[in-house]
Amino acid sequence: MKADLHVHTDISDGSFDTVDTIKLAKSQGVTHLGIVNHDTIRGLKEAMALGQKHKVQVIPGVEISAYDHKLKKKIHILGYNFDLEGKAIKRLCEPILEARQQNATRQINLLIQHGYTIDPKAIFKLAQNSMIIYKQHIMAELIRQQYTDNIYSELYYSLFKNDGLCAGEISYADAADAVRAIKADGGLAILAHPGQSQVYESVAELVAAGLDGIELIHECHNDEDHRRIKALQQKHGLLLTGGSDFHGEYGSTSIKIGDLTAPEEFLRYFA
Repeated sequence: MKADLHVHTDISDGSFDTVDTIKLAKSQGVTHLGIVNHDTIRGLKEAMALGQKHKVQVIPGVEISAYDHKLKKKIHILGYNFDLEGKAIKRLCEPILEARQQNATRQINLLIQHGYTIDPKAIFKLAQNSMIIYKQHIMAELIRQQYTDNIYSELYYSLFKNDGLCAGEISYADAADAVRAIKADGGLAILAHPGQSQVYESVAELVAAGLDGIELIHECHNDEDHRRIKALQQKHGLLLTGGSDFHGEYGSTSIKIGDLTAPEEFLRYFA
């Protein structure tokens, strides 16, 4: 078995649609594919059916954009194998999606007001499957208009980070509430890439809320992250997962589906 449990499609901020994502996974020898679009569970039933057609087991998932108010840090919670009606997850995530769309509209208007030649209709077309505009869609239009040549360029950081023209965060879900929502829908709750934003101090509180595991394998994790994650796994009896965090052409690296995979000994919990 070869499981990549962290993959995004164009239903959120990936560039490939579900069919092409599954075909690419198949070509890379992936047998178990975790589709975890940001803050939405749309399209998972269709993805599972397509996976059966192409002989790839699609594991339904979500990546919830959350926040630890004590640490004052963003934190992402992955959910897997929940009830596909996802009532609790939807209730938690719908305000996030609404806020993201409003913020993206604000960002597009600011860019136009400050002289950037961009076409809102082109951006909306890129986001037609997600139905929500992400920063990657705006950057793709800026690339098309030749302001830069890749998404995570100096332009991205100057526009969207710190005091940039388009900077400004939306309100995310409370991290413990994200865990509880996944558990309420019968799913497995996993802390995503803790080494990326250094949120190890959140683990005890998240375990108390029902956390099932931690993502071990991720492009942002080094040997020290692996040591810390394994120590937490042993202390709290957690599952370990992993994946490529694939976003297609919207990704920050050249890592492909299947380049990073989950530890096989834990796959029985996700199959």
